[in-house]
Amino acid sequence: MMTDPIADMLTRIRNAGHAGHTKADIPGSKIKANICKVLKEEGFIKSFKIKATEDSRVVIRVYLKDNAIVKIERASKPGLRKYFGYKDIPRVCSGLGVSILSTSKGIISSRKARELKVGGEVLCNVW
Repeated sequence: MMTDPIADMLTRIRNAGHAGHTKADIPGSKIKANICKVLKEEGFIKSFKIKATEDSRVVIRVYLKDNAIVKIERASKPGLRKYFGYKDIPRVCSGLGVSILSTSKGIISSRKARELKVGGEVLCNVW
């Protein structure tokens, strides 16, 4: 049993990037697919595909850019959730990076959350 599947996803992406791989396979879920969608919109990954394997499991294949992700870290953890209002969302690397938030409008980037004036749980920070 895995206690934090989002942290596992971020670790797989981080390790694949450091090892110089062009892709990473991640066990799939809707929240992970939405996080990948935000990473693609913000330009941190090339693309991603959702695939079904022979034993009816879902896998997300993430295609990485060369040196696009310097650091990716989990902000809110199962033991310590971090919630922010839209005015208090932290800036990552003075605006060069982005936070990914879970809000009432779905999973969105910190830039979009400020535009929509919604706060939420900060899932991770990427730069």
